[in-house]
Amino acid sequence: MTDFYLHRLTALIESAGRENDANLSQVAERFAQSLADCGLVHLFGSGHSVLPCQEAFPRYGTYVGFNPLTDPRVMWHNVLGAGGVRELLWLERTENYIDKFLDHQPLNPGDSIIIYSHSGTNSAGIETALYAKKRGLFVVAVTSAKNDRPAKHSSGKRLKDIADVVIDTGSPVEDAIVPIEGWSRPVSGSSTVLAMALTHELIARTADQLSKRNVELPVFASPTIPGVTLHDTDIIYGVYRERMLEAQQKHLATFQETMKGS
Repeated sequence: MTDFYLHRLTALIESAGRENDANLSQVAERFAQSLADCGLVHLFGSGHSVLPCQEAFPRYGTYVGFNPLTDPRVMWHNVLGAGGVRELLWLERTENYIDKFLDHQPLNPGDSIIIYSHSGTNSAGIETALYAKKRGLFVVAVTSAKNDRPAKHSSGKRLKDIADVVIDTGSPVEDAIVPIEGWSRPVSGSSTVLAMALTHELIARTADQLSKRNVELPVFASPTIPGVTLHDTDIIYGVYRERMLEAQQKHLATFQETMKGS
């Protein structure tokens, strides 16, 4: 059997599961507490690290309470030009930008947030963590502990230095994991897939913790399942909207105070 991507990735996933078991359980307990208290679990990433946020919610098999913080300015929509990669790579490394986006998000005390960054050195992720800590959130970093490059942020910190709990993807610094004979660099990236796998593990463990608290949240189910319709998903969007309105109401005073000082 050939040894290209799948076997290497499977080994990394299994290793990440073993190495992060205790931290995954700790995070699931805190996420469950946030959700049981009618709060939110926010998700943030920039560049490719936005993909685990989108994978977490909304999609089939996930449930209300997760809130992806997706800023289109730090996502790429084109390779070059407007919405292209060069622009987002610059912006995610630029200090004092991301708080302008976060000021409008309902980050409330008691909520949790999970921040994705392979390197853990970009300003967007670091400043999101610092901002969330000030707001009284439980902060989780999903990053690669193998990347031990010096901090580039003016705070002197990396994402893993700020988070309450770090979940290590185990992805190598170069991200790509398949060496090709005759090529100078490996191919096939691993960090995003590993982050998604760890996210789904957290989704499952958090649901288990909620069940033990006798809490059940609405779960997205595919309309390809007999008896499930698109109307069923619309109902869940309605529940999500209600929870977001409650969160925005809690956040309103903070938002108004922030706008006074801008």
